[in-house]
Amino acid sequence: MSSTESPSVPAASVLPRVAPVRVGEGERLRSVGLPGVTLTVRSRRPAREGLPPALYVHGLGGSSQNWSSLMAELADAVDSEAVDLPGFGDSPPPDDGDYSVTGHARAVIRYLDAAGRGPVHLFGNSLGGAVATRVAAVRPDLVRTLTLVSPALPELRIQRTAVPTGLLGVPGIAALFTRLTREWTAEQRVRGVMGLCYGDPGRVTPEAFQQAVEELERRLRLPYFWDAMARSARGIINAYTLGGQHGLWRQAERVLAPTLLVYGGRDQLVGFRMAARAARAFRHSRLVTLPDAGHVAMMEYPDVVAGAFRELLAQPAGADGTAPDARS
Repeated sequence: MSSTESPSVPAASVLPRVAPVRVGEGERLRSVGLPGVTLTVRSRRPAREGLPPALYVHGLGGSSQNWSSLMAELADAVDSEAVDLPGFGDSPPPDDGDYSVTGHARAVIRYLDAAGRGPVHLFGNSLGGAVATRVAAVRPDLVRTLTLVSPALPELRIQRTAVPTGLLGVPGIAALFTRLTREWTAEQRVRGVMGLCYGDPGRVTPEAFQQAVEELERRLRLPYFWDAMARSARGIINAYTLGGQHGLWRQAERVLAPTLLVYGGRDQLVGFRMAARAARAFRHSRLVTLPDAGHVAMMEYPDVVAGAFRELLAQPAGADGTAPDARS
């Protein structure tokens, strides 16, 4: 645990009653108890039995719902599950209050070990991309392929539009932001988030917008919502400062799994210029760039991301069992 992250009192036993989490058609939710953490897992029935397993990890402030569209697109290719990271979606906070990238990765590893589904096709977006990178580096036996959508890997020159998100990790800022935005409606908050995360917020349907508003209203009633956001943002910042074998770029170089990298040209949170560096760092990688996408390409263009993943599956394996280096 980082020295800036102190343990918090577990909130799982004192949670208020809130509205149930939305479950899409063909999906189901279940709660999985693990040592030190309880995870909510969203799954979709595969088109047929025997498909290889896949696991999806969302980004900061997101949830397993972020992957619903892509999971539907890939129902005939993989047996999909998506986790709510500790403190997000419908998962309660971790017992030790550790929201670091390592803490989140540990939760994912514990789930994969307990479920016995590995190796999986592992997907990650933003914070989830950093988490998935760490999982693939330290536990290569759990990962068949790695698909990263705008992964939160360290940048020396962070975009100005990403600064407010990073500031959430500064002690006291989350509480200040909560006071300053007390009068904001959930609709205003969601509109702001979508403006930041989508290349074209106009692609969001009225139904999807309303669902996002209802989910935010539900999560704002949780007493740990802002704490989870702030500590996870701080965890990203701390991960950016780590060097040596624990540095995320060094760990990216250690990933053995064939890797698909997806970057959006209109991403306001992860610099588009980082795509080339990531393509060099991951040794067996394919790079797909979507000029009109923002930070959540799997939500904006799930069909395109699904097509790129199918191409990753179709490419011939190298002599060592990994895919050859490729760019697109």
